[in-house]
Amino acid sequence: MARKITGDLIFKILVAVIAASALAILIANAYVLTSGSTLVLSRFGFSFLSGTQWNPVEGREAFGVLPYVLGTLVTSGIALLIGVPLSLGIAIFLSEMSPKSIRIPLSYLVELLAAVPSVIYGLWGLFVLRFWLVDYIETPLNRAFGWLPIFSGTPTGSDIFAAGIILSIMIIPTIASISREVISAVPNSIREGAYSIGATKWEVIRHWVLNYGRSGIFGAIILGLGRAVGETMAVTMVIGNAVGPKAMPTSLFMPGQTLPSLIANGFIESPTPIEKSAYMGAALVLLLISILINIVAYLMVTRVMKVKGGAVE
Repeated sequence: MARKITGDLIFKILVAVIAASALAILIANAYVLTSGSTLVLSRFGFSFLSGTQWNPVEGREAFGVLPYVLGTLVTSGIALLIGVPLSLGIAIFLSEMSPKSIRIPLSYLVELLAAVPSVIYGLWGLFVLRFWLVDYIETPLNRAFGWLPIFSGTPTGSDIFAAGIILSIMIIPTIASISREVISAVPNSIREGAYSIGATKWEVIRHWVLNYGRSGIFGAIILGLGRAVGETMAVTMVIGNAVGPKAMPTSLFMPGQTLPSLIANGFIESPTPIEKSAYMGAALVLLLISILINIVAYLMVTRVMKVKGGAVE
């Protein structure tokens, strides 16, 4: 009995340490980024968040991350706007409508997309997708709605819209795979009860299946958003990498930058301590955005959706 209690105690402590390691890693990251960005934050203060200039020239330094924060949010928003409906459509088809003969192969194919390196998506977007976007989407939209600010500019295919399209493709495997598992886990008794009162297949899926699994689906969307916010290489290759005020996302067809692409483009080659500190500050802002997204997601699940412990109240 003493050996059993000791073994249980050791296992409990080991699991607690492993669980606490996630918090320790987050704290360590926050400490490193905070200490590394102290120089730029003490010099520029709030203007580091609200400024639009990014000038590393010694003696005339000016650093502001507002265009890159907005670029991150806009590209991620485009990714969700396009990727979420497609992902849910794939998940519903695979779990509710597809024949058994193609369900498993198609599921493997969707999950395989998640294993494709981001640089491959970037190369495909740079050499293939951007020409399609210019010819069939951006140019027609610019001609028809160019009087609107978001569709103004000269379509080049290397812009914020292209980055959003690439991100939407990259988040589809994550959202679709998790949503498919969530929908498949809905008890058949829910479906049978709905069919018994005369509901159609569409009504069963919309009012019962999706409602029952809404917390899991929302979690899948947040995971996809997390990937979109933090994606670096593919976005860097197609977004155009504008700097300073030119990076403000005033139009979908203008070059821009996100926080990850900004850091990837300049951190290694930054020669001065203040510039390195500016990139560390940008990384700290990105970390805070990620934490804020997770906090808002938790509040939405527990307060708005009234979901606790995976159950719908």
